[in-house]
Amino acid sequence: MSASMAMLCLVWGFNFVIMKLGNGAFPPVMFAALRFSTGAIVLLGIIFMKKIPLPNKSEFKWFVLCGLIQTTYFNIAIQISLNYVSAGLTSVLTYSMPLFLSIMAHWWIPGEQLTTRKTFGIVLGIVGLFLAMNTHLGGFFWAVLLALSSAVSWAVANLLFKLKLKHSNIIQYTTWQMTMGALGLWIYSLSFEHGESHWGLMPAVYILFSGIVASALAFVMWNHILSRTEASKASTSLLLVPMVGIISGCVFLNESLKIVTLAGILLVLTGIWIVNTKNADKSNRVESNAGNKSL
Repeated sequence: MSASMAMLCLVWGFNFVIMKLGNGAFPPVMFAALRFSTGAIVLLGIIFMKKIPLPNKSEFKWFVLCGLIQTTYFNIAIQISLNYVSAGLTSVLTYSMPLFLSIMAHWWIPGEQLTTRKTFGIVLGIVGLFLAMNTHLGGFFWAVLLALSSAVSWAVANLLFKLKLKHSNIIQYTTWQMTMGALGLWIYSLSFEHGESHWGLMPAVYILFSGIVASALAFVMWNHILSRTEASKASTSLLLVPMVGIISGCVFLNESLKIVTLAGILLVLTGIWIVNTKNADKSNRVESNAGNKSL
């Protein structure tokens, strides 16, 4: 795992704490809208300073689509699911995204075949995630499917990026998909949410951290990594995010850490290692064949 990927997992993992605190100050979807609006404003400022041009029409339609499915739909699906199923199960279903993205990449992205080794590593990681979140099946079946659909929507957005936008300007893409996604979140929040907002210094800090660091900076990093890394490897590394979230919750929110959680974290780390390391035997055969050809 690269240093940038590790940093991304740390930021998004710690942001679990920030989101939990932020949801105590604002209605959940409104907090998401404030978060991504802040990130979009920062990125728009960077675009203006760097004089990055407006996207062309052929790319902009994909920017809008990715914004609606990755930012708008993804966040709304999670928040609705949390009302009917446990937070642990919702997290597991959401972070099953690497499995869906790897299957999609196997069929539609040349050179990203899903090997037995990768499949085993991904499944092992998801099982570990299931254990670490101390998840129990239950809740409304439609809500379970809705949470699962958030993983599918996230995977589809990443697939579209790999297929259609990998060579586009990363900052330009991140800015406009986040702007369109934030607009969709505002429409939903103002139409359907009725909770109270509690403004103050700390709520403002939550918005600024989640918006600038965990959204603007983090999504630019993620899109940069995704454009240069196999989809299965990049996405499976994200299984580390909820693990960091669990540990951050223990440190900053005094949440409990059980033995079964530690076992789950170990399985996740093992799964990530399996996916991100090459098959030694296969590498040796390739090197051997290359040597024979040179002779």
